[in-house]
Amino acid sequence: MNYWLDLFTGTTWEEFRSAGANISGFRENRKTVAARIRPGDMLLCYMTGVMRWVGALEVIEPTKDRSRIWKDAEFPVRFIVKPVVLLRPEHGVLMDKLLGRVDFYSSEKNKGGFKGFLRGSPAIFKKREDGDLILQLLREAEKNPIHREVDARKLAKRPYFIVPRRKGKKQIKARVTVPEPEAQTEIPLTQVQRQAGTVTEGSRHTEIQYKLLAIGSQMGLDVWVARNDRSKVWEGKTLGELPRVLQDLPTQFSNEATNRTIELIDVLWLKGNSIVAAFEVECTTSVYSGILRMSDLLSLQPNLDIRLYLVAPDERREKVAQEIQRPTFAVREKPLPEICGFLPFSKLCEYVDGIQRLNLAESLRPSFLNKVAEYFDRDGE
Repeated sequence: MNYWLDLFTGTTWEEFRSAGANISGFRENRKTVAARIRPGDMLLCYMTGVMRWVGALEVIEPTKDRSRIWKDAEFPVRFIVKPVVLLRPEHGVLMDKLLGRVDFYSSEKNKGGFKGFLRGSPAIFKKREDGDLILQLLREAEKNPIHREVDARKLAKRPYFIVPRRKGKKQIKARVTVPEPEAQTEIPLTQVQRQAGTVTEGSRHTEIQYKLLAIGSQMGLDVWVARNDRSKVWEGKTLGELPRVLQDLPTQFSNEATNRTIELIDVLWLKGNSIVAAFEVECTTSVYSGILRMSDLLSLQPNLDIRLYLVAPDERREKVAQEIQRPTFAVREKPLPEICGFLPFSKLCEYVDGIQRLNLAESLRPSFLNKVAEYFDRDGE
């Protein structure tokens, strides 16, 4: 049996426990290391920020389970585990209890860096006796809990991602976050939409996603709906169960921040392993979050060449033009106003409904949307 480090924040630990505490996961870029974990091995859980050991998990077996456990990251390299010890943060074992007793904290000079051991998980313990000691202390803390207050701000720390960026001639690493999309504000449906009982449930946002997914699949493309929207229903049909909806995106990017950003985009059209079009459906009055997600994607992958579209209510056209031409979006190597097209709800629905009525979808290419979209380039053309 080997001992392995399993890192958590206060947030991911609470999410893990709320989901049943029976599946632990790691980032995709740790897949090779995680492949060495065997049934019977022990994961020792360390909570970053508050610097406390909070659990021990026995590994049962790897799993391909993709259920949503953590809000801000998927942690797709997963294992079924059996909890041996689970502690609340306030009852956790303080890191200082290990000073001078373990390899990675043999003296005060190791404090903070801990010889690099806590930089990522999973990481194998070099000395089995170090794992034995932590497990012993965890069992003692479970049997005789001592309440020690924790800093709420540190407990609420969110996961971050490491991505490369250029600084002069050097490539350095930067920390970034990928926020969860905000809940959409429902836009009232028009009288035309309510005729003939065609609108049965859901919001305008869900309706537009449904139309984009449907026409994409009818064109022979694979389609993707944002993970947080897969359970939404339109006209009795669950978005995540529509024809040609992928359950997992092709793994084509090396950093998880890019993959996380992409999987939260409202709708994607794919051909093989390539994304050919990305759609953000923006129903809120700010029309800002969709543009920001597109900008995040291009910042992470500046050489990415795909069609980007912001779909929004007709009456928000001027707001879209104003927001997308902000300096942060317009003054860049690839100006967003030139490569992200605006698709008004009415025009998109008119085209999609007409194509479906005439059964023309199979003969179309994704580029047909260039005739529908409006682009707000820097010259105002």
